[in-house]
Amino acid sequence: MINIYTEKEIKVMAEGGKILAKIMKEIVKEIKPGITTKYLDKVAQDLILKYGAEPSFKGFNNYPAVLCTSINEEIVHAVPSERVLKNGDILSLDLGIRFPANKASKGYCTDLAITVPLGKINKRVQKLISVTQKALEIGIKQAKAGNHLEDIGWAVQNYVERNGFNVIRDLVGHGVGKEVHEEPQILNYGTEGTGPELVEGMVLALEPMISMGNYEIEKCDDGFGYCTKDKSLTAHFEHTIAITGKRPKILTKI
Repeated sequence: MINIYTEKEIKVMAEGGKILAKIMKEIVKEIKPGITTKYLDKVAQDLILKYGAEPSFKGFNNYPAVLCTSINEEIVHAVPSERVLKNGDILSLDLGIRFPANKASKGYCTDLAITVPLGKINKRVQKLISVTQKALEIGIKQAKAGNHLEDIGWAVQNYVERNGFNVIRDLVGHGVGKEVHEEPQILNYGTEGTGPELVEGMVLALEPMISMGNYEIEKCDDGFGYCTKDKSLTAHFEHTIAITGKRPKILTKI
C-alpha cells in the first residue's frame, strides 16, 4: 500500500528535509583528502543531534552507522570506516533523518544523497557525476500527479543511456515518510505510461544510481554496501519529494 500524506504532514516533512539539507551541506564542507569516512559519520551524528532530529538509518536492517559513505565502485549503503579518502576519489553520501525527534507520535523520515569528487578528476568521471545529478532532475519532473510511476524510471534511463552510462537495476528508490522505506519501489528504468498512477500526497525518495560500466552488482566486503561487479565507478543523487497538485515539491533541496 502506498501511503498518502496530508498537507500538514508534508509540511512537517519539509521542515525535516530543510534540516537534512543543512546537515548535508555542513558534512560536505568537511570532505578532504586524508580524513576517514568514520570521521564523517561522527560529524553527521553530531549535526543531527544539534538540529533536534534523529538518525533514521542507524539500526535499520541492522545498519551500524548514521551515514552511508560509498567510495568509487561502491554504489550505496557502504559503512563508514577507517578508510582514508584520497585525491581523485568520488564519495557518495546518503543520509536520512527522522524529525522531529523524541515525540510520542514519532517524526517523519526524509532521505538525501549526493556524490562529491575529491580534488582533480578526469572529464569522464565529472560527466558521470553531472549526468547522475541531471538524471535526478529529469526524474523529478516526471513525478507529477496524473503521470505513472514508471514514467520516472523511463525518463532517467533514456537520459542516462543516451550519455553512455548505465542505471543500476537491482537497487531502487522508494516511498518515505512514517518509515525509512515504504511502498512503492521506484525503478531507475521502465516503460512509459505504466505502473501506479501518481497522486497528490505521495512522498517519494527518487535516487538514480549510475554506473560508468555494467549495471551488475555484488555485496561489498562490509556486508551492507553494494558495489559494481566490474568495479566501475558509480554516482548517486537523491531527493525526497512530495506529489502536489501543481508540480513535485522537493523537500530536501540543498
